[in-house]
Amino acid sequence: MKINNVVIRRLLQLVSVALGVAIINFFLLRLAPGDAAQVLAGEAGAATPEYMAALRAQFGLDQPLLVQFGKYLLNLAHFNLGYSFRHGMPVAQLIGERVPATLLLMGASILFAVLAGATLGAIAAYRAGKIADVVISTLALVFFATPLFWIGLMLVVVFSVWLDWLPVGGMFTIEAGYTGWAHIVDVARHLVLPAVTLGLFYMAVYTRLMRATMVEVRRQDFVRTAVAKGARPPRVLFAHVLRNALLPLVTMLGVQVSSIIGGAVLVETVFSWPGLGRLAFEALFQRDFNLLLGILLCSSIVVIVVNWVVDFVYTRLDPRIRFS
Repeated sequence: MKINNVVIRRLLQLVSVALGVAIINFFLLRLAPGDAAQVLAGEAGAATPEYMAALRAQFGLDQPLLVQFGKYLLNLAHFNLGYSFRHGMPVAQLIGERVPATLLLMGASILFAVLAGATLGAIAAYRAGKIADVVISTLALVFFATPLFWIGLMLVVVFSVWLDWLPVGGMFTIEAGYTGWAHIVDVARHLVLPAVTLGLFYMAVYTRLMRATMVEVRRQDFVRTAVAKGARPPRVLFAHVLRNALLPLVTMLGVQVSSIIGGAVLVETVFSWPGLGRLAFEALFQRDFNLLLGILLCSSIVVIVVNWVVDFVYTRLDPRIRFS
């Protein structure tokens, strides 16, 4: 019964937050200057008042704002994200085609950031004040302070142009026609640079966070007691220090997932990665508001679900915390 109440409360929270995000985004985008009719008429070279009025009537943009809002909510109630007049396809279908690429990029960048950041932070904590700590802390500060687009461009120049080790952009080599294992390897080679670019900033954050937390935890009484009782160093590290140091890292992991869509817009544009971030960037410039609303709504739902997962992980790492 208690679990059912938690699930119902969480679902109500999801619906209310998603509805609030949808309402705010709808009015912000609709009140912005320009629309899809202006962009299409301008590209066709026939921006006459009659042609633009016909396009607005076709897209439903000539109707009052509240009528458009009511239709938008009605579509959402039927799990319909609308229609992209620019692409001539349902928004849900467009998002579904781009989601795998974005999930692959997000997963790879998060995995890289967490593993590299936690490892470097642990090494820096155990070598605090020594040369390894200074080198790691300096590198973390450099990656923390350097803009994403600059890192991406420099990685392309070094590893794609000078060394010719990795592809410049795209998700796979179209003309090669690889299949099976060769296709997987080809995608992995294309994934390296955008995933590293997207993950370097948070790798630096995790490194500094892990170092500070582990140094603090190692001074706690329960760690000294474990050492005094003769616990082996690996057990002290994994069962006492690392487990308690992971809580702030898990918190930051939720923040990373929440903000990674914003970073993905830049990285996917630089590396021509066919994901949701690049699609949102194109939709913004093309005034394809139905598509942009769909992407923002799906992103907000992903963020809410990830925060649920983070709350659940808290309960596994610290038994004092309850999932409620």
